[in-house]
Amino acid sequence: MVQLRSAPVRALDHVQVMMPPGREADARAFYGGMLGLAEVEKPEPMRPQGGVWFAEGIHVSGEEGFSAPRRAHPALRVDDIDALAERLAAAGCPVDWDKRWPGVRRFYTRDPFANRLEIVSHPDA
Repeated sequence: MVQLRSAPVRALDHVQVMMPPGREADARAFYGGMLGLAEVEKPEPMRPQGGVWFAEGIHVSGEEGFSAPRRAHPALRVDDIDALAERLAAAGCPVDWDKRWPGVRRFYTRDPFANRLEIVSHPDA
């Protein structure tokens, strides 16, 4: 890996996840209710287009003709991966464990719009 002396990018600010228009209630139920993310108010000029923003950097926005990508995904780091896996499975969400990354526990799930999400727990972090 190439090391830069001064990285021009400081951090990832947010990730936009798409959904069919008008499904804000489903986004709130999944991202806020199931995953426990904290909703934040969108800036006034952006509210008319709909969507829901969460403090953890997930923006869920409506898109006409939406079709979920098959593999693209954000990865969310959690402390209690087993509790979240159990909660998602009990709600009927897929929980597909992936053991290919040595020393890291992770699984994939899908939101109500079929977007793929990786849930990861780094034991030393």
